Amino acid sequence: MSTLEIKDLKVQVNTEDGPKEILKGVTLTIKDGETHAIMGPNGSGKSTLAYSIAGHPRYEITGGTVTLDGEDVLEMSVDERARAGLFLAMQYPVEVPGVSVANFLRTAKTAIDGEAPKLRTWVKDVNGVMERMNLDASFSQRSVNEGFSGGEKKRHEIAQLDLLDPKVAILDETDSGLDIDALKVVSDGVNRFRERDGKGVLLITHYTRILRYITPDYVHVFVDGRVADEGGPELAEELEANGYEKYLGTTV
Repeated sequence: MSTLEIKDLKVQVNTEDGPKEILKGVTLTIKDGETHAIMGPNGSGKSTLAYSIAGHPRYEITGGTVTLDGEDVLEMSVDERARAGLFLAMQYPVEVPGVSVANFLRTAKTAIDGEAPKLRTWVKDVNGVMERMNLDASFSQRSVNEGFSGGEKKRHEIAQLDLLDPKVAILDETDSGLDIDALKVVSDGVNRFRERDGKGVLLITHYTRILRYITPDYVHVFVDGRVADEGGPELAEELEANGYEKYLGTTV
């Protein structure tokens, strides 16, 4: 049983005008088998939450705790967080020129598992994932994200999710820039991951369209660095219809 527990998390960033507080006390618990969606206007702190959990150095934790299965995530290095079972799919995946997708995936799998996967099984697994994500077999020989379309970048990240098999997947606007066909492929990949035992998903999005394919158990509304409201899937539909106006100036 896996549990990611965030308690009263406060985060700031340094700006030209001095420190700026972004997260102002976020509390959220994701248990295995649960999918949580975070929605909110631009600048509300959604991506900051994702990157802070993953260990991005730009974000300074000023208060609160983050634990995974009782272990202090904030005391871990970035690679230790990955080995502990955290996975971040970034809104804007970075290019890694000169490193092939195949080498990247095998190196990452080896680092997480502590041993290299058996080559024959690994090649079969990689080819299977590429097929499920509608990626040509030659895709694995291309440099990571170099010259990839937006859809290819997102499908590649879900391929990583499938192969690396973390405990908790944090997906930061995975639907951003996807056409309807790519959205369906990506959503199917996330749903396959969700069906495995002991998995949790934190899905950050602006829009409800991905939630038509990935049904969340809980929806959290972020406004001004705090959780302003919580509910079930019906809350996302309400947000789509009415926006965030009623939450401005209101937090819980």
